[in-house]
Amino acid sequence: MQSNLVGFGNVLEACRHAKVAHLVYASSSSVYGANTKVPFAVEDNTDHPVSLYAATKKANDAMAHSYAHLFNLPCTGLRFFTVYGPWGRPDMAYRKFTKAILAGKPFEVFGGGLLKRDFTYIDDVVEGIVRLVDRPATADPAWTGAAPNPATSCAPGRLYNIGNHTPVTVAEMIDLLEEACGRKAVRVFKPKPPGDVDATFADVEALKAAVGFRPATPLQEGLQRFVEWFRDWQGV
Repeated sequence: MQSNLVGFGNVLEACRHAKVAHLVYASSSSVYGANTKVPFAVEDNTDHPVSLYAATKKANDAMAHSYAHLFNLPCTGLRFFTVYGPWGRPDMAYRKFTKAILAGKPFEVFGGGLLKRDFTYIDDVVEGIVRLVDRPATADPAWTGAAPNPATSCAPGRLYNIGNHTPVTVAEMIDLLEEACGRKAVRVFKPKPPGDVDATFADVEALKAAVGFRPATPLQEGLQRFVEWFRDWQGV
């Protein structure tokens, strides 16, 4: 709450006072919550988050829109789908799994490994950001309050998904990590936590229409690059 609500509020205030030309911020695929219609499109409803994190990211989308409306601050929210790759967050599953596999240690796998995630390689995420950052959000002339489109607005606000649009089970991801590491994993299966969704799957047509790009790095290729980096960085 300190980071995603108070912190993001400070970012918006700083952008307002500095008259920033375009705020591009990290939203999240988690906002789709209990929605089971796949692939997730930016036009879909996000009223049922299943974790507090998701609720705060949904709040960020609403906060950014209010600043776009009140202060004419162009805001573009990017809903990232399970980003992975070199220098990724140490708490992410793929990185914890890799560390455990290389060390020959067991690790926990939730939901029987059957949860599906739209793993998106970091280089693709960066490419999407770079293409969008110099395209400030503008008001949608077709937007109407009688049939509001959640992805656009009469204010200068936009939302885009950035995902690989190819969901893969966690079990399949672990298989690929075993191949890249050259070692077998020791899996300990646990029930699915209440804050996890069964699947994420990005519809990226809006992103492609806006900047002519969609993420496309195969998971096998991306994980191989990550493991090579991890081995070098850790000296394994």
